[in-house]
Amino acid sequence: MYIDPQKNNQVRKLDIPGIHKKENMSEEHVRDDDGLTAEQREQHLTLKKLSEQVRASEREKEARNEQQQREAQSSDGSQAKNATPVMRGKNTSGKYCLTDFQILRTLGTGSFGRVHLVRSNHNGRFYALKVLKKQTIVKLKQVEHTNDERRMLSVVSHPFLIRMWGTFQDAEQVFMVMDYIEGGELFSLLRKSQRFPNPVAKFYAAEVCLALEYLHANEIIYRDLKPENILLDRNGHIKITDFGFAKYVPDVTYTLCGTPDYIAPEVISTKPYNKSVDWWSFGIYIYEMLAGYTPFYDANAMKTYENILNAELKFPPFFNADAQDLLSKLIERDLSKRLGNLQNGSEDVKNHPWFSEVVWEKLLSRNIETPYEPPIQQGQGDTSQFDRYPEEEINYGVEGDDPYADLFKDF
Repeated sequence: MYIDPQKNNQVRKLDIPGIHKKENMSEEHVRDDDGLTAEQREQHLTLKKLSEQVRASEREKEARNEQQQREAQSSDGSQAKNATPVMRGKNTSGKYCLTDFQILRTLGTGSFGRVHLVRSNHNGRFYALKVLKKQTIVKLKQVEHTNDERRMLSVVSHPFLIRMWGTFQDAEQVFMVMDYIEGGELFSLLRKSQRFPNPVAKFYAAEVCLALEYLHANEIIYRDLKPENILLDRNGHIKITDFGFAKYVPDVTYTLCGTPDYIAPEVISTKPYNKSVDWWSFGIYIYEMLAGYTPFYDANAMKTYENILNAELKFPPFFNADAQDLLSKLIERDLSKRLGNLQNGSEDVKNHPWFSEVVWEKLLSRNIETPYEPPIQQGQGDTSQFDRYPEEEINYGVEGDDPYADLFKDF
């Protein structure tokens, strides 16, 4: 155990309006902002132009990859060796259908659909059912990200990653059946607490570090690390959710995506990138837990990007020396110096003095006391740790023509 023995089991709970919920974005979501100066508008247009170039480059690369795969399939093994590796994922369709579940209430909403708490009509267990609207996915050009999410969740298996049980679809929606994690978002706890004491932040950081290590060992980059995407289970351990931007990348990628506060400078600069971006985001995540805010935030997204590229990294006076040293090495613009991106990879992060008390083997086996246990009734479908959302009339199970069938055939 490495949590301060004098700790309280309940983290301080204060409502702090200054902590803002962060929305993610992709290159398709770069929008015009009102009230910008001429210089800011020019910067904004430059970013849009860059995003269009990145998108064109990515699609061109994908077209080349597809051509290579076709050639590999129709030729001998020597050509197959030269084809770009692709993670096929496991089959997830056919195991469930809509009538297997009773839909209870909404747990969250997003641009493409919503997540419901459901109960199985067969075993009585509670699950989270993620429902995405095909037409909206296509309109917002998120087909690849949606298929990547299914593919990544079909193959990952780790104590600190959400588990997906299966998928199905109707003529208008795709459905993903996942574990229901009762403890709510880490972001909600952080918002109530203002900021976390050093041992508490260290606990949540260490569990995320092990999850990233696992993903990277399997050539997967996550690309959207933030407290909003981290859930707490019934015992207070973390589960990383929302794999909408996760991608199998054995070499490099170029896509502009993520959450503005957390995006690495190499992504903004439209440079090829890989696992390095997750270690930058990991540093921002630790900073936010310790400070209660992210280091480069500005109400204007363009100013945030400018800060990420150029602003000095400053620390509050209450950050201890080890924390400052770790963060200065993670939130490092030079990729040849960024911790986690060096020859020893995640081992450099785990061996940093800030993590010196962590017994990594015990943590991985979840054989360690958590700093906070969510006040929930276990196994009862307790939703007290989730915000209430307006319920809307749902129209699931639609039959008939599906113009997007070819785009989501693996669901």
